[in-house]
Amino acid sequence: MSQQANLLESVDARTKLAGSNKMEILLFTLGTREIFGINVFKVREVSQTPKITKTPNMPHGVEGVISLRGNIIPVIALSRFVATQEPTDADTTSTMIVTEFSKHTQAFLVHAVDRIIRVDWDKVRAPETMLAGNQALITAITELPDGKLVSILDVEQILSTVIGEPVIPELPKATIDPDTFMFFVDDSMVARKEIVGVLDKIGIKYYQANNGKEAWDKLQNLANRAVHDGERLKDKLKLVLVDAEMPEMDGYVLTKHIKSDHRFQGIPVVMHSSLSSNANRAMGSSVGVDAYVAKFDALILADTLTPLLAG
Repeated sequence: MSQQANLLESVDARTKLAGSNKMEILLFTLGTREIFGINVFKVREVSQTPKITKTPNMPHGVEGVISLRGNIIPVIALSRFVATQEPTDADTTSTMIVTEFSKHTQAFLVHAVDRIIRVDWDKVRAPETMLAGNQALITAITELPDGKLVSILDVEQILSTVIGEPVIPELPKATIDPDTFMFFVDDSMVARKEIVGVLDKIGIKYYQANNGKEAWDKLQNLANRAVHDGERLKDKLKLVLVDAEMPEMDGYVLTKHIKSDHRFQGIPVVMHSSLSSNANRAMGSSVGVDAYVAKFDALILADTLTPLLAG
């Protein structure tokens, strides 16, 4: 399938997107007039759907499993989760998108793959509440040149719906000044819930935001307040935790803003992302992140944050 070749050939080009505030989206349909998208960085390959082995007691939406180069992976029918219209085509599972994120590999069944587009993150908006149904499985909306809307999926939320939310273990309290706090930003509801659970258990106060632009606005307000009060921001704000993919401003651009503003000097930035490849870690390093943590491992997240918060 030519689309698979295109995906593989564009890896090097995509690594150059760090700090450009752009993303690449693979467009696909589910047998309706709606257009959906998924970040290309999460896509490993695209192919025709092979024979699926049915297994008993599979979670809702899981059609079965396949063997892919020696690995057994679950196959999830996306139309069971996010299609808001009745399919106009009976075949909604002819194409398979194999994805890899959050240390999981799974295949999503779709009707057809269209093409890859590159968009500016500031053209990607969080959906209105009334549009964010399906258990908030749509994390963002963007618009094509012809005016058609693309719903970008919160694949972390879909995976959580299938396999369950991650369990946060008991974590030791960090030795932290009670007058200090940290700041985190993530557009995924599942990720925010996990982060809050970790921070509550280690005992750190926090402020939060749901996208990069909102985060930068709030961080600037904190910095302005510190200057007005004659204080050093780093004496209060001990760490900033950023997601990589976010509407309106991605984590790479947000990190560049933070690192280039002297008011944030001495405040570490940790990137927390479901994109855990070496290429993505290198992208984080290129914009100055102090640490990179893959979602979703509460223990590793706590182990990464604790020493930086105590610094």
